[in-house]
Amino acid sequence: MPTSVAQSASKILIADDDIRNCELLEAYLANQGYDIQMVYNGQQTLDAVAKSPPDLILLDIMMPRMSGYEVCQRLKTDKATHEIPIVMVTALAEMGDIEKAVQAGADDFLTKPVNKLELTTRVRSLLRVRHLINERDRLLAYIASVEGLHEATEAK
Repeated sequence: MPTSVAQSASKILIADDDIRNCELLEAYLANQGYDIQMVYNGQQTLDAVAKSPPDLILLDIMMPRMSGYEVCQRLKTDKATHEIPIVMVTALAEMGDIEKAVQAGADDFLTKPVNKLELTTRVRSLLRVRHLINERDRLLAYIASVEGLHEATEAK
């Protein structure tokens, strides 16, 4: 399948304290043309997002220093990062875990071991939505600037 322009420009942050899980997710996504970064605990996740916000985050729940739930909640309550799609990826599969992830603001949920087709399909879908939102925001900003120029011209 050819890589779209949106995919090749997409940055994905993988956050999991087990390097093997990070490498597996990276391998599943490698031939899709994404720019992939890996981090290994909750604080590194927040630091990486602050430094260079990704287009999507694959976030493990059980991590040292800060759980995925807490990371997700912090990112979703911050105006600068609340629109970044977050997929919780975890070995936990109880309904309460899923509910807690949704309450923290997760956009989707995958259970380990992750199915490659399920992962790539959800990532592609969430990135498509992310890029449409970004395009909408750019168009709204452009319209506002054009209207501002028009109003300034009329005021003269």
